[in-house]
Amino acid sequence: MSNDEVSEVYQIMNSDVLEVLVIGENVDQLSEKTSCLVSATKLAPDQQVPSSKIQSMSISDHSDAPEDQQMSLDERYLLITSIVDPEERNIEEDDKELRNEELRNLLHRKSEPIAYDGFEPSGRMHIAQGVLKAINVNKLTDAGCKVKLLIADWFAMMNDKMGGDMQKIETVGRYFIEVWKSVGMKNLEKVEFVWSSKEISCRGHEYWPRVIDIARRNSLNRIIRCTQIMGREDRDNLSAAQIMYPCMQCADVFFLNADICQMGTDQLKVNMLAREYCDKIKEDKPVILSHRMLPGLKEGQDKMSKSDPTSAIYMEDDEAEVNLKIKKAHCAPKEVEGNPCLEYVQHLVFPWFHEFVVERSEKNGGDKTFANFQDLSKDYASGELHPGDLKPALAKALNKILEPVRSHFKNDPTAKQLLQSVKSFRVTR
Repeated sequence: MSNDEVSEVYQIMNSDVLEVLVIGENVDQLSEKTSCLVSATKLAPDQQVPSSKIQSMSISDHSDAPEDQQMSLDERYLLITSIVDPEERNIEEDDKELRNEELRNLLHRKSEPIAYDGFEPSGRMHIAQGVLKAINVNKLTDAGCKVKLLIADWFAMMNDKMGGDMQKIETVGRYFIEVWKSVGMKNLEKVEFVWSSKEISCRGHEYWPRVIDIARRNSLNRIIRCTQIMGREDRDNLSAAQIMYPCMQCADVFFLNADICQMGTDQLKVNMLAREYCDKIKEDKPVILSHRMLPGLKEGQDKMSKSDPTSAIYMEDDEAEVNLKIKKAHCAPKEVEGNPCLEYVQHLVFPWFHEFVVERSEKNGGDKTFANFQDLSKDYASGELHPGDLKPALAKALNKILEPVRSHFKNDPTAKQLLQSVKSFRVTR
């Protein structure tokens, strides 16, 4: 067999080494064809992945066979839709009904749909990204979905995060994974962490034609309207890389075989771009499930920002820091709308504990346990629940959620070093 002929590659994986047996390949061809497989072993040396499962750059072993579903279709549907922003200000009623119908059809058709979200490694993780994402991923996996979390390192470089330094970006990405695993993201056999740079490098022949096709089918103005997804405005002085960014993120949906785009409402424009693209190429559209963006601690901050330490609670903040930040947070008496403290209770505490416990003196009404947010907001709006009692209860609940994360980054040597490195990096917008 000549060197120009296509050869069979047999993969053998044991607990110690990946062997690649090549018939009729020269050294250069061997290096090129096996680089992705070797990279896969470097990503997670502590994982033993059968050769039949080496399909993507994942840090978790996963099975192709779905587990028996314990929930009915209706139960799965209700659990998944509980992720969606209850207000959905930018969605028409007809679009909501269509989305819900598409989701039901998807769950009927597939026992293990694929949901995905992507994250730029861009600095310390705050509770809106850490706790809320863990809650949503747990709902998806409990409902039988497989979840792919894209560690979007190339996207971070394109968006000039960490000054475009890929070594720093990779460090932050590894830190992200440590946070999610320690906070309580469960069913990890159904969760796949995918590094965009490695996955695209291995399967560029699939990825780049899709990116180019998306780009040629859309005007420059349509793409620029999507720049909100990376924290930019269409009037900003965008780099050429930032103009490529929406086309690449749109391509991720198809590259990862995603049935569901489960992201924040700030990513809606590019998810709609993917659905529009499906109309043009006559493919099944992804279902868009957009969760609410949690506000910052200050008045008028619609979105918590990791680049503003005063607006965010970080996942490894110590107990005293959390207490102080909540104490200073905007929380006007009797005001429910635009109250970040109430939003944290609604979207973090209730989904986590299924109740909210307020400890207060008998003079102020005594201890009270709220079973749902409706009763809590009613008491707060009437003045029966005062900010002085709400805030300590919220801080206590958040500290209970964050304690395993703090412990992990304190006691695990690898995690501890990652955090020290991330804290030393300068966060760039």
